[in-house]
Amino acid sequence: MTETLSPVKVAALYHFAVVDDPAALRLQVLALCEEHHLKGTILLANEGINGTIAGASDDIDAVINGLRLLPRFADLEVKYSEASEIPFLRMKVRLKKEIVSMGVEGVDAATEKGAYVDPADWNNLIADPDTIVIDTRNAYEVAIGSFDGAINPQTETFRDFPAWFDAFSEKLQQDSEKTPKIAMFCTGGIRCEKATAYVKAQGFDDVQHLKGGILKYLEHVPETDSLWQGDCFLFDQRVAVGHGLKEADYGQCYACRMPLNAADRASPDYVPGEACPHCIDQRTDEQRARYRERQRQVDKAAEQGRQHLGSV
Repeated sequence: MTETLSPVKVAALYHFAVVDDPAALRLQVLALCEEHHLKGTILLANEGINGTIAGASDDIDAVINGLRLLPRFADLEVKYSEASEIPFLRMKVRLKKEIVSMGVEGVDAATEKGAYVDPADWNNLIADPDTIVIDTRNAYEVAIGSFDGAINPQTETFRDFPAWFDAFSEKLQQDSEKTPKIAMFCTGGIRCEKATAYVKAQGFDDVQHLKGGILKYLEHVPETDSLWQGDCFLFDQRVAVGHGLKEADYGQCYACRMPLNAADRASPDYVPGEACPHCIDQRTDEQRARYRERQRQVDKAAEQGRQHLGSV
């Protein structure tokens, strides 16, 4: 059995492509990941593949090479980072209707997406006063970092984005004499890529997005040249990374999903697993009781030297 070395290699991957038989592909992908003792989650749908996997460096490389040999996945987008330990409990390959849930029929990100912008060219694009820059992530992600001047749609989920953009674009067209240039970004590139396809379908032609997302930007753009402010939220146990993809000092409230800095965690309103300063007054007694029981199970698992399976 391959021994996972520290630091752990983490690969965030996705690709929009037409997948004719996701169920058959699932078996191939799961077998490949299990052969190399990886942990993480991969989603498969008719529109493509999306996921994050972690393990030993050689095993991650072998799986990425194997995925790129599969039909339609040669151009798989991958962002690498490191973690002090594997940030997942098990390996899951799931079938979904969408690899990133927007909830709108007919959005074709495989063929109708906006233009890619390399991280090296991103600063010039968003510094242009004629460019409208939109952060396509959720409000709790934006709370700890974004590009200066980017519009925050204040969404709770990505499914809220189409309705927000419909209202925004109506006002935009009223206030602008010419069709604007739109630049969009997200964590790893997948949400903004699908968002550009939606925006183009609404009649906007000059639509671009950050290739590889914030993670690729933080990896390749030196901090001295960076226009990024703060840290980048992640959907795993690391919670957030900064420039150079170094792990940042954040925890997370599992009641409201907000990332928590040291001051948040020191607050008397912070009760691990139950509440934090951001949601202390927003949850019912019944909800807090449910969160408290979940945390009790997590603590019990830790005392027994095992991980609670609901933790990730």
